[in-house]
Amino acid sequence: MTATALVADTAVPFAARGPLSDAVIRALTGAGGDAEHSALALGAVAESVDVIRDDDIQVALFLLYSSAYGSLPGLDADLEWDPHLLTTRRILEDAFERAVRESVPMPELPEPTVDAVGRALFALAAADTGPSLSRYFAKKATREQAEEMLMQRSVYTLREADPHSWAIPRLTGRAKAALVEIQADEYGGGRPQRVHAVLFANAMRAAGLDATYGAYIDDVPAITLASFNMMSMFGLNRRLVGAIVGHLAAFEMTSSIPCKLYADGLRRLGFDQDVMEYFDEHIEADAVHEQIAARDLAGGLAEDRPELLADIMFGAAACLTIDGLSGAHMLDAWAAGESSLRGSVPA
Repeated sequence: MTATALVADTAVPFAARGPLSDAVIRALTGAGGDAEHSALALGAVAESVDVIRDDDIQVALFLLYSSAYGSLPGLDADLEWDPHLLTTRRILEDAFERAVRESVPMPELPEPTVDAVGRALFALAAADTGPSLSRYFAKKATREQAEEMLMQRSVYTLREADPHSWAIPRLTGRAKAALVEIQADEYGGGRPQRVHAVLFANAMRAAGLDATYGAYIDDVPAITLASFNMMSMFGLNRRLVGAIVGHLAAFEMTSSIPCKLYADGLRRLGFDQDVMEYFDEHIEADAVHEQIAARDLAGGLAEDRPELLADIMFGAAACLTIDGLSGAHMLDAWAAGESSLRGSVPA
């Protein structure tokens, strides 16, 4: 057994994907490594040909963000604010943010008013006409591909709403009220059994999958981790509050209809009702949320703080672009008769 596998087996439910992520696991679990991870981060960034799809970098970022969320119990809580680990996170974040900004086409900026921003966001979402994973899923996906979809989504959805909740203390007035209204629904409206992350965990178990957080990190590609890491980066950095607001607006606008199509596909494949319930819940909820997110949250924030307008639109465009890359990865793999998961045999 390699050292990398040994650390992964005893601390987190997945393996490192290179020397950087191995060093970060060791540091976050108190297993040693001192501050060598910062030097490794500089080297990884310098040598990477694509930071967004770099396995070692994205796993390392995922681990560093997991420390802030508390989503992996094997990480030492006393190390959440370790200055050496924060230095490493900043090195990786700077490179990741640059890569995302270079990859995302920046939309034209509207006037910073509720109506103009709302219209611009809906137009941006409507212009996203790339290949649709959900349309494929409704009519063509196999049962094995359905299981892959659930595994891929588990990286975010077992923590659903959490990345956007970091923005709550950074907002004021109507934008804050709008975000809290959305998040209250996401967290079940006071009913623990209706928390959306709980509904998704139920769906995974009903599909015969493991609902333990992190159980499928070994199986998902770097682009899936990058989608979640981008949310975490936007949410955890106060200077990017506009980006996380824009991200949520685009996320909600592109959820309701796709969730109906996912539910249709799952029914076609004969999955248990507990699997469909998560998607059924989002058909109506997100149709309401998209209006609140586009106008009251994003539009209200732009009107109150026009200096954040560019980042609001960037965050929305980044959501559509990076999630589009993740969806394209799955569609391309399935079209080739292959699995979308790492290290899998052809489907």
